[in-house]
Amino acid sequence: MKRLAAFLFTVFCCVLASLVLEVALFAQGKSSPFYDYRSESPGTIHKLTTKDLPAPFASKSANNFPVPAPRPEGAIPKSLPGFKVQLFATGIDEPRKLLTAPNGDIFLAESSKGEIAVFRGVTKEGKPEQQSTFATGLNRPFGIAFYPPGKDPQWVYIGDTDAVLRFSYHNGDLKATGKPQTIVAEIFPGAKHHEGHWTRDVVFSPDGKKMFVSVGSASNIDDPDTHKTEFHRANVLEYNPDGSGLRVFASGIRNPVGLAINPKTGELWTATNERDALGDNLVPDYTTHVQDGGFYGWPWYYMGGNHDPRLPDSHPDLRAKIITPDVIIQPHSAPLTFAFYNGSQFPAEYRGDMFLALHGSWNRSPRTGYMVVRVPLHGEGKASGEYEEFLTGFVTGDGNVWGRPVGIAVAKDGSLLVSDDGTGSIWRVSYEGK
Repeated sequence: MKRLAAFLFTVFCCVLASLVLEVALFAQGKSSPFYDYRSESPGTIHKLTTKDLPAPFASKSANNFPVPAPRPEGAIPKSLPGFKVQLFATGIDEPRKLLTAPNGDIFLAESSKGEIAVFRGVTKEGKPEQQSTFATGLNRPFGIAFYPPGKDPQWVYIGDTDAVLRFSYHNGDLKATGKPQTIVAEIFPGAKHHEGHWTRDVVFSPDGKKMFVSVGSASNIDDPDTHKTEFHRANVLEYNPDGSGLRVFASGIRNPVGLAINPKTGELWTATNERDALGDNLVPDYTTHVQDGGFYGWPWYYMGGNHDPRLPDSHPDLRAKIITPDVIIQPHSAPLTFAFYNGSQFPAEYRGDMFLALHGSWNRSPRTGYMVVRVPLHGEGKASGEYEEFLTGFVTGDGNVWGRPVGIAVAKDGSLLVSDDGTGSIWRVSYEGK
């Protein structure tokens, strides 16, 4: 009981500190750029900048882990007028990454089960016409990529937690026809017995000459200078498609969970979970295009050269080179994967924009995240820093979490599919007009 009382008191203090900050801003005639689940609403637009960031430890570090709650009877996520939200598939074991194959099939990583599932077609009721298990016996698979890029792939690559594999593949295959080939046997030293962030996304350059693999850190802020376990971690790694030619493409990215190529510009983008334990409103997560040779700050710095006081200011050379991300996301929102909208079902202003899944917070006293947001790219593939709440309602009014978005894919018919590992489901968002 004493531990419980101490925990509840800590949460109360964190919430109180947040409210005090809100009141102070209101008194100054300002509105806080930060928010939480209580104010979420589809269509709400946010834009955070580095000028909005508080000092480290302005509030206490919270331990506010979501306790999974059953989906309330009849509850479905909320979207904007004209959009319809339906359950596409249910009963899935930890649905994670979604990817649309060139022929329109939907591939899904069931990570804890070690399997890749395939869904084909959509019925009049918004359900898959066919479902199959493509591959089994994998080690926490996450990333999925078809190779070579284009309409006629010959392989499907899978990012296991420790290795990159590939299966022979031809359009329409619902089951793997042979055993996988190992392309990268060990993504980093000790990968088979690793700790820390476990997801490995995989994507190919538009010309098919390079393969990119995302590797999150082993820790929150361990210094790579003194911790060998961080070697080749918190990076986007680059390989040739056969697994040779390893080099670090970009570094200082604490946990680059999702990767994708922006079809408009050909640029590589990532969605990143930043560090914890500096307070409710530090450090922001982000999505950004990834520059070759770019350094994004982790672990010594964050957001344009802000120093993390828990580590020595030991790399002034890197501090001068830090790249500020394109879109700064509310701290602790946990952006995971995303897709660029290339369909024609949604209104024209959505084409080319990013849809991004926010898995939701644990290190923030008032919950945040637990939604899908739209990142406008303004027809040119360039972000302005804004993002818009698109799919919300995964948290009840009293703060219980029943759904957690993970994967995003644009279906062949132009609808949007969202995997949810809170309910073990896939949601389908279609547009029916205003």
